[in-house]
Amino acid sequence: MAILLSRWHAAQFAQCGPGSDIREPRKILGGRYMRIGACFEAFPGLRIEAFDRHLDKHFKPRLTIGDRVSINYDCHIGCVNEVSIGNDVLLASRVYIADHGHGDPVYSDIDLPPSRRRVHSKGPVVIEDGVWIGEGACVLQGVRIGRHAIVGANAVVTRDVAPYTIVAGSPARTVRTLNRPANGDAPALP
Repeated sequence: MAILLSRWHAAQFAQCGPGSDIREPRKILGGRYMRIGACFEAFPGLRIEAFDRHLDKHFKPRLTIGDRVSINYDCHIGCVNEVSIGNDVLLASRVYIADHGHGDPVYSDIDLPPSRRRVHSKGPVVIEDGVWIGEGACVLQGVRIGRHAIVGANAVVTRDVAPYTIVAGSPARTVRTLNRPANGDAPALP
């Protein structure tokens, strides 16, 4: 049964590396726009979507997940532009990542019901290698999270996060910078 399930997973994506496991229940929409690396693991409740159109607007989404990425329970990733998750990334439960939003904060859009507002993207979401994103965090459009950064629980990331930093809050702000080792070992806290 596990072999058949793995084959089913692989068929859902443009590419799916060996050793990947996406547990039930899950929702995959637009898998043909997704490339999944080796040893990807997702716990139940994953919702991963790549939309190629909304209302009368068409998109060319690209969603890439690297090797050895682990996603905990009830996470949601949405893409109309580009979402890129590097290698060795850990997402805690209930993390939300999206490269788009419904409408602009102008009167003509606000007057429409949210589902009828045009979807737009301010830019891709890039999560570099070794990032850890805490429970309930939101990563919004146009954001880059640098290598080995840590995003605190319930943080709302609205702007770039430098490599080797810890951010927390809403909106997320730097609370600590990790010392980068000169010899290539793991970084140490100051």
